[in-house]
Amino acid sequence: MFVTKIAVDLGTCNCLVFVPKRGVVLQEPSVVAVTQPENRILAVGQEAKLMIGRTPDSIRVYRPLKDGVIADYRATQAMLRHFIRKAQGTFSLFRPELVISVPAGSTSTERRAVIEAAISSGAKVAFVAKEPILAAIGAGIPINSCQGNMIIDIGGGTSEIAVISLGGIVTSHSVRVGGDRMDEAIAEYIKREHNLAVGSQSAEEIKIRIGRAFPRKKEDFFEIRGRDLVSGLPRNIKVSSNEVAGAIKDVLNEIITAVKLVLRDTPPELSADIMNKGMVLTGGGALLRDIDTLVARVTGVPCFRGEEPLLSVVKGTGVVLENLETYKKSLMSKK
Repeated sequence: MFVTKIAVDLGTCNCLVFVPKRGVVLQEPSVVAVTQPENRILAVGQEAKLMIGRTPDSIRVYRPLKDGVIADYRATQAMLRHFIRKAQGTFSLFRPELVISVPAGSTSTERRAVIEAAISSGAKVAFVAKEPILAAIGAGIPINSCQGNMIIDIGGGTSEIAVISLGGIVTSHSVRVGGDRMDEAIAEYIKREHNLAVGSQSAEEIKIRIGRAFPRKKEDFFEIRGRDLVSGLPRNIKVSSNEVAGAIKDVLNEIITAVKLVLRDTPPELSADIMNKGMVLTGGGALLRDIDTLVARVTGVPCFRGEEPLLSVVKGTGVVLENLETYKKSLMSKK
């Protein structure tokens, strides 16, 4: 089967690819490995992620996207080309149409960079759509109704909060804080409190295994290994879920402050709708235990985790891809 349309959730942490009639065909880390002297792309995605923290000086492993937007154009281009080829398979006679997600707070220059990178990577035409709208579509929210719906999309680099009505964003706020900042906060806490240096991947594993939004009486523990900052030797320690909750508290407060700002700017009629229906959490950050309870407790508005929150944006992008004419008013295109 020839693939002529591809939807891409271009995330800071992960890239997900959706193909009509096949669903989500690819879910890989947004990571590239580059050889330093020649500046040659060595590996992309999962293969590159395995190299993090294990490379000689001649190889640099990094993310070409920062805070949801392109930080390294050439590496992003190589990454998109890799994902397009993988999605198309062996037979790639046609240049595909692409729909790519971008943060709602991205500038026109940042959106244009994404479109140009997609076209130079092999796309015939590329469209970009705002992440909150895509997340809402993917979460099954009827965005074209005249009632207000509020979405909180917590990604790796950005958190997007938006109130959607009649197919458009009424009010929104974007903070460049997400899962990455949580990982950094955990690594910093362990360094400060336990004199142990741990990598970003270890910090992410701690968050996934025992991370919580607030402390509980019953604690979970997870054993990690790192480098002792005093002796320089490897050492094992046990970290508790309450310690993790304390470490990421400030990051969560920034996200909740953004939620409060959006609620404050929401028209009264839509506020009543949101109180009745509640807010919907999507994105990888929504998988953090008790985050829905924390948001509801602080704001006083019901909050629910969407079904398959990690896939919400790419599913929404897939729906837009299959109904381009219907959704064009919320898209920007370039041929």
